[in-house]
Amino acid sequence: MTANDDAETIFEADVLVIGGGTAGPLAAYKAKTANPALKVVLLEKANVKRSGAIAVGMDGLNNAVVPGFATPEQYVREITIANDGIVYQKALLAYAERSFDMIRELDQWGVKFLKDENGEYDIKKVHHLGTYVLPMPEGASIKKVLYRQLRKAQVLISNRYMATRLLTGADGRIAGAIAINSRSAEILVIRAKAVILAAGAAGRLGLPASGYLWGTYENPANSGDGYAMAFHAGAELTNLECFQINPLIKDYNGPACAYVGGPFGAYTANASGARFIECDYWSGQMMLEFYRELQGGGGPVFLKFDHLAPETIAEVENILHKVERPSRGLFHKRRKTDYRKDMVEMHISEIGFCSGHSASGVWVDEFARTTVPGLYAAGDMASVPHNYMLGAFVNGAIAGEHSASFADEVDLADYGAAQVEAERERTRAPLRNETGLPPNQVEYKIRRFVNDYLQPPKVTRKYEIAQKRFAELRADLPRLAARDAHQLMRALEVHSILDCAEMAAAASLYRTESRWGLYHHRLDHPETDDESWFCHTQLYKNERGGISCRKRPVDPYVVPVETTERDAYHRLRIPAHS
Repeated sequence: MTANDDAETIFEADVLVIGGGTAGPLAAYKAKTANPALKVVLLEKANVKRSGAIAVGMDGLNNAVVPGFATPEQYVREITIANDGIVYQKALLAYAERSFDMIRELDQWGVKFLKDENGEYDIKKVHHLGTYVLPMPEGASIKKVLYRQLRKAQVLISNRYMATRLLTGADGRIAGAIAINSRSAEILVIRAKAVILAAGAAGRLGLPASGYLWGTYENPANSGDGYAMAFHAGAELTNLECFQINPLIKDYNGPACAYVGGPFGAYTANASGARFIECDYWSGQMMLEFYRELQGGGGPVFLKFDHLAPETIAEVENILHKVERPSRGLFHKRRKTDYRKDMVEMHISEIGFCSGHSASGVWVDEFARTTVPGLYAAGDMASVPHNYMLGAFVNGAIAGEHSASFADEVDLADYGAAQVEAERERTRAPLRNETGLPPNQVEYKIRRFVNDYLQPPKVTRKYEIAQKRFAELRADLPRLAARDAHQLMRALEVHSILDCAEMAAAASLYRTESRWGLYHHRLDHPETDDESWFCHTQLYKNERGGISCRKRPVDPYVVPVETTERDAYHRLRIPAHS
């Protein structure tokens, strides 16, 4: 394909939302309903009707704070403990205080939640301390529900546009974004008073055991673009050494869903069928105990259903095989795995960035503001730990409302034409290379190195080698070749994946201790060092264009956590009986 060098199309908006998955639609909807006079644009590189991690639905809410079962303060305390105390509690509390109202609003829109015989929300227990899980047996319709609300609010939607860089003004404010059409390669410049990043997790960072680029635990369309754009715009990112690592079904590479099975009596077991951890709530410490069981001779590790009543198993199957990942049931059928008589073999996922399942993300405060004025972030790429789907909804709503207020008070920021020209050159280069490196091969190589050198347990020398390999790959990026606009999108995603790999390495080397269980388990720094490292590690782009890190103190807690409570998640292992 010949590169299209026509002048870019320029569009103006008050609020630009990047990402149409979970947080993005709520952000756009709340911005528009907060001030209907604003021009709100939702930009999505796929199609908002079926995009993001909830593209085909979701099986439940993992963090529902429902009166009678939990208080916002109890939830903040639980997540603080689960994250070894390294949290910004004001953001956690802002989520927790709006959790129940969001559930009721979604309910009114038509999202179906599990209810008991009295019509009350049927909350289940999975967390180590509290009770926060609300199943969604009919959760397959959730994207349709969200799309109807966007249309009613008259949000402007631009599908098939991939945002590649953010624009910043001379005064440091956000000025908009640059995007590429995945069908025509057209360049679109959107000037905006406020921008909300909701581009999801860095799901294509590590490589699945299958070696298949798209067989990721996370939504494979989420290639870390939001993390990369925030970094290049000068925003701070936090705790990127706190990787996302999850238990998954071996060879299927989808969630094992102890979260769904647990409330019905399923549990994680070792090869002999014995339960070895008290709680299946995903935390770094739980994953470390999982890893130890695998490596210590007790594995393989399984999800155990076979002790449950047949009618209970049928109820679980209805959720797991019809909502979120229907292919799961087909996989078990071909494997001849029957929950009634077989345990389901599990393994450990590849690494990624995802605040929804850990604590790594773009730094935000309780209003979803980043460190760049006018730039917001929400969902799996913002730094509110253990966001999950409901957190993406709530924090997307917070970002939308606050950005609407911000946009109403400022003018469009001016940006230098050099920013657009630099991005034009970067994004056009693959189209001009008639011969060169196919994006899929370069991506495979990056992610293979991520597995070889970055997968925990972490070893300093491996990380140093990784940084050299990544530098060599960066030197190869100008040789990427794209035959058409779709392949151009893949080439640009490779840039984001490499950015995230380099940030993962730098952040992990910076924090010279072990914390968050398996997520940041350093063999040559095996102990937790609260005296030196009870802090956030902030990563940012320095004046030379490279990566720098600094410490940020943990803000005073708004919900007290007793010293005797802080190690509750370190007591998950069930003692072996002699």
